[in-house]
Amino acid sequence: MRLAPYSWSLPLAFLLVACGSYSPRAVQPGMSVQQVADQMGSPTAVHALPGGGRRLEYARGPAGLHTFMIDIDPQGRVTDWQQVLTEAQFNAIPPGLPVEELMRRIGRPSDVRGGGWQPGQVWSYRFDSRVCQWWQVDIVNGRTGRSAYGADPRCEAGDDRLS
Repeated sequence: MRLAPYSWSLPLAFLLVACGSYSPRAVQPGMSVQQVADQMGSPTAVHALPGGGRRLEYARGPAGLHTFMIDIDPQGRVTDWQQVLTEAQFNAIPPGLPVEELMRRIGRPSDVRGGGWQPGQVWSYRFDSRVCQWWQVDIVNGRTGRSAYGADPRCEAGDDRLS
């Protein structure tokens, strides 16, 4: 059976549109919130910024390795965007930071678990790493505690990203 010419074009176009909305590469300063929503969809969270602005969170988890934050000024226009699941961002998180500020900086975690024999929770963030690791932080009484990098349990011992 022969396929009609260009019968693959519609599925391919759909795939390209879906992939294009994963990141805000086409989002430019000055764009309206509506233009961002048209391109990116609904944010996974909205965080208040000092001065009346907002930060739109686009988490690509829990299995995803990226979270994009798009900053909006009080007039509803884009000022900037960034991918926040990076070692530089994690290393800038001090102990004692309120959870609200942690969420404003790097968004929701990939995984939340009880602290085991310790009080509180452990929040884990997957990110794009050559060695298949994630960043974990203790949350006790609504504030960050100790943090460390560890092997992401999704990775198997035979995964060459661990070597």
